[in-house]
Amino acid sequence: MKVNPNKINKLIVQIESLIQTLIHEEQRFKDPFKSAHVYYLESARNLVHYNSLRKVDLRSLQKKLQNLGLSRLAKAEGHIMSSLIKTRFVLYKLLDEQPPNTIKPGLSIKNGKRLLNKHSKELLGFRSKGRRVRIMVTQPTQAAYDYDMVHKMVDLGMNCARINCAHDGPEVWQKIINNIKKASKAHGKTIKITMDLAGPKIRTGHITPGPKIKKFSPKRDGSGKITNPAIIELIPIIMENSEYNSLPISEEWLNKLEKDDVLFLKDSRGKHRELKVIEASKNKATVHCYETLYIETGTLICCNRSGMLDTPVGELPSIEQHILLKTNDSLIITKENVLGNPAVYDDEGKLIENAHISCQTPEVFNRIKEGDIILFDDGKIEGRIDTILDDRMEIQITRAKDTGSKLKAEKGMNFPTTNLGISGLTEKDKIDLEFVAKNADVVNFSFVNSKEDVEELLVELEKWNATNSLSIILKIETRFAFDNLVEILLTAMKVKQIGVMIARGDLAVETGWENIGRIQEEILALCSAAHIPVVWATQVLENFAKKGLPSRSEITDAVYSLQAECIMLNKGPYMGDVLQLLTKILSNMEHYHEKNEVMLPKMEKA
Repeated sequence: MKVNPNKINKLIVQIESLIQTLIHEEQRFKDPFKSAHVYYLESARNLVHYNSLRKVDLRSLQKKLQNLGLSRLAKAEGHIMSSLIKTRFVLYKLLDEQPPNTIKPGLSIKNGKRLLNKHSKELLGFRSKGRRVRIMVTQPTQAAYDYDMVHKMVDLGMNCARINCAHDGPEVWQKIINNIKKASKAHGKTIKITMDLAGPKIRTGHITPGPKIKKFSPKRDGSGKITNPAIIELIPIIMENSEYNSLPISEEWLNKLEKDDVLFLKDSRGKHRELKVIEASKNKATVHCYETLYIETGTLICCNRSGMLDTPVGELPSIEQHILLKTNDSLIITKENVLGNPAVYDDEGKLIENAHISCQTPEVFNRIKEGDIILFDDGKIEGRIDTILDDRMEIQITRAKDTGSKLKAEKGMNFPTTNLGISGLTEKDKIDLEFVAKNADVVNFSFVNSKEDVEELLVELEKWNATNSLSIILKIETRFAFDNLVEILLTAMKVKQIGVMIARGDLAVETGWENIGRIQEEILALCSAAHIPVVWATQVLENFAKKGLPSRSEITDAVYSLQAECIMLNKGPYMGDVLQLLTKILSNMEHYHEKNEVMLPKMEKA
């Protein structure tokens, strides 16, 4: 192959300059290297090398190397110094010269991969036969009481179980763990138990409850003819999991009902309505109605049979209220925990009082500035802070649906451009951490933003003698966590086993949907450089898990997740089907991908 010596020499100069930059950068990080666990000493050095390399625009150099048939360094994040030295060696050989040999090459390609595989196994457990990527499954409350469900998850390929401390409590968590361990033993497997600390989720406050009323309507066709009556289930009391069409009635009165009884009532609008009992059994009766009716707490119901006294409808839940917001509307966020209300208008449509709602984390008022962006409900509504007063902030809505977007209670609030300075550990987290340290293999650290957050967690782990017995997965879900990721990883490397979870939902809201593709690529690359396993999280096959049918984009997303070491699945009634499909996808596609490297097996027909 004919080469131009001048061009080769220029490439050598560029490579030499990069190598010297990496060596110089090492000197700046002596302290983190000294405190790094022996497991991560080489990984910490390689992370610093990669981070330094990425401060330079390498695209021109990459194209020139590619034209010579050499490595473009595009997949070299796990072994940067070694790859640079090897590239330099080949360039010298093209000139028929001997390269200098004065630099320690660092991790080889093979050893870089071995380190990542070793860390993945120790953090996430053994991989399943036929696939490299592990599967982590979020456990529903039902897993505490349904052993067969947990047994099936293990049988279908679950490698790690995730328990979210934002829900339930120690009693339920312990029952879930007991079932996981029982199922693990039955299958001869070790299932890693990971537990999420809830973290400081910022949410909207409560809204003034609506009336305690329910509406029932028969189904009609396009011409308005009734095709099915309204079906109402009469039961003694409304529970949290009761169906919407349930109506509470005195148990004694309910058990006197018989099939074909006719019930009469006057609904909340004064309309007379008739209900027919279709089925009656102990503590339950099914009735039909062929007209729309509104029933409220205390509505009197009478029966056509003699001897049956009128009975009132029992306590109904309040209708969940919301605040309807349109672009350019004003919204008041109060510091004090007061019930929110929609905007009030007079008869002529003139605004009398702005809508208002509280913030459940009043500490945010200490950091916000006028002009800051605020997002509600996973970014569905966007606003700008116009005015800040002692007890409230005034927001102008800058993005909402044309018909208006509904803001409800307990919805997330994000301040993507504001460093709120709120610790990743709440008081609840510190209490929960005692249980986690004693019962889990891994703690998933939510809303980490800085190395100081990691240091605070390490202090708490020390209290429970769990610094090196409890592994840590850092959930990257904010703009500041991404910006500070190198510092965060170097600080976390003080302990034996760490991982990173890309919480793509919150991260997309914080950084912008247009940026999430680039950012998740960067996180994957930085973690590969640090030989730290990555958990691919948020909405993986979620439509399938909830509705039983995957979308095409979900399948593509699952394939893309092969770049990670683990995939996290959320809850859903079709979890068994999801595990089966995901195992097939991962097993089939791993012939074509080894992490982020494309492999080329013999092409097969469909």
